[in-house]
Amino acid sequence: MRGTGIDYTTDVHVSQSSQDGLTEDELFELLSNRRRRHILHTLITETEQVDIGTLSQEIAAEEDELAFDEVSSSDRKRVYTALQQSHLPKMDNAGVLEFNRDRGTVEATPALEDVEIYMDVVRGRELPWSDYYIGLTAVIAVVLGGAALGLPPFSFLTMTAWVAFVIVALGVSSISHRYYARKNRLGIGSSPPGSTELEYDESASK
Repeated sequence: MRGTGIDYTTDVHVSQSSQDGLTEDELFELLSNRRRRHILHTLITETEQVDIGTLSQEIAAEEDELAFDEVSSSDRKRVYTALQQSHLPKMDNAGVLEFNRDRGTVEATPALEDVEIYMDVVRGRELPWSDYYIGLTAVIAVVLGGAALGLPPFSFLTMTAWVAFVIVALGVSSISHRYYARKNRLGIGSSPPGSTELEYDESASK
């Protein structure tokens, strides 16, 4: 399309940032829009390339709360145009998908495997796992140090008991981290995460 200022080449374009891995700002930017979240969710759950027309109809059905077959051609075209002119070029530039405008298809790239939504990267919601593990390490150091020096109240239990406590604490923490990471991964679930789950800015254009 002429006059849009967007370069629609069919060659795979991978930015330097995607080669080095997406930054947090780039990840947030991609996930700040519901339509892009839907695209990423679809690509993670699908093994083959996805047709843009089908993708557009799915998104229009979700936005209008209609069945897939009830979407009008005008609504489908409205979404199709936005995907083709804005969202897909942006995501292709980030390297998370390959956008083939001539064929009307999109396909996941290996970089998409790094796009996982963890609740601990959403600032302000809860304690990040990194901070949690730092705190847990400090507690373990105090407990084992106190037990080794025979200081109360750590001296009330044997060193074997405290070591067992540490092993259990690390095991429970690791299992919990794995559970929440898998639960909050973008591709898990029947539909892409909504704005209330992510707390991203929805002011970006649809």
